[in-house]
Amino acid sequence: MSHSDFEALDAGAVAAALGELAGQFSLTAMPECDSTNSRLIDAPADDDGRIAVLAADRQTAGRGRRGRSWLSWPGAGLTFSLRWRFTPAPHMPAGLSLVVGLAVARTLEELGVEGVQLKWPNDVLIHGKKLAGILVELSSRGRQPSAVIGIGLNLRLPPDAQVESAIGVTDLAACLASPPGPNRLLGLLLAQLHHFLELYAAAGFPALRGAWEQRNAFADLPVRILGEAHELAGTCAGVDDDGALLLATPDGVRRVLSGEVSLRLA
Repeated sequence: MSHSDFEALDAGAVAAALGELAGQFSLTAMPECDSTNSRLIDAPADDDGRIAVLAADRQTAGRGRRGRSWLSWPGAGLTFSLRWRFTPAPHMPAGLSLVVGLAVARTLEELGVEGVQLKWPNDVLIHGKKLAGILVELSSRGRQPSAVIGIGLNLRLPPDAQVESAIGVTDLAACLASPPGPNRLLGLLLAQLHHFLELYAAAGFPALRGAWEQRNAFADLPVRILGEAHELAGTCAGVDDDGALLLATPDGVRRVLSGEVSLRLA
């Protein structure tokens, strides 16, 4: 894609794509920033009830899980963050990153993308290759606790892009003959996120667990859990009502909380 074909993010165009839902969001689009997650975490919390969204054409210091950097090139991906408030609880709402993955998956499915899978706890795969990643961080600014949810989705990677991944990467251009532009795509994603987060706020992760399980990339497959201290091996037996991974081992079923672990096919 030449630079002249590049469609810049525009808050007005995203609002138009959102239609009547636009009033639920406070949208900001920037040509470039360090990290949309960091910016939203540091921003003063506006308590007007809207969901704050910050999107950038390019992030210079985008972050993935476990301290990894999220690489970006102009026009190559869609990167954005939103602040979602939740009812005070002692810890991160259970299964939140899984619910976000589900919203991204539904958006892709409605666009006609085939082979959409979810990799616990926060990657979206197409036929086993990574298309999108999710990073959820807690923020305590404002009267109500909130989660800052960062999403990075590959739109059209440069042919020479060197992306480090154990499972391989793909982009939306490889999945659809005519993928939507970033503004329409962001509108569609925000609409699904709004829908799933409302459901989740009302009924919790148990109400969405089945939908996540249907898309579980590693269902019933032998997997390894790479942790900070030791490695676990077993069969992926899905997730529980808290969003923890269930690992069937010779010693019984183990619950694995996301934390600092990485899931791999054995």
